[in-house]
Amino acid sequence: MKKRTKIIILSVMVLLLGITGYLNVVLNNSINDDSTPTNTTTSSYFASYRQDRESNREKQLSYLQAIIDSESATAEEISVAKQNMLDLVAQIEKELVVEGLIKGLGFEDCIMTLTPENINVVVKSDELAETEVAQIVTILKEQLSASLEEIKIMPMV
Repeated sequence: MKKRTKIIILSVMVLLLGITGYLNVVLNNSINDDSTPTNTTTSSYFASYRQDRESNREKQLSYLQAIIDSESATAEEISVAKQNMLDLVAQIEKELVVEGLIKGLGFEDCIMTLTPENINVVVKSDELAETEVAQIVTILKEQLSASLEEIKIMPMV
């Protein structure tokens, strides 16, 4: 290829790179000025988390049901699987009740996860006032007999 052709191709590529950079900056600034993407991201976080949690729970329940239905499972294994299934259903109910009560305080959305060591609550809010935190803690203590050391509350914009 001739030297002149190489220079023209290289010049066009540099020009296209410059245009791409300019458009990237302009488009990113226009997106950041709009508050809708942040709300969409937050809403999709809560929806995505719920969907993942539900999918995981369905897998757990079907696994436990498979153990219960298995002809090769011992009576002890079946008993443990039934108890685990009942515990999982009880946990689901607790989470739904607590999430509903927290939403009843006026929060747009929230998610609660319950583990043997911790109770984690993510609330859709810019920030939490002390009174709001106290109300959430009261609900957790009353509904779950939780101690303050187990509770973690986080706002999410």
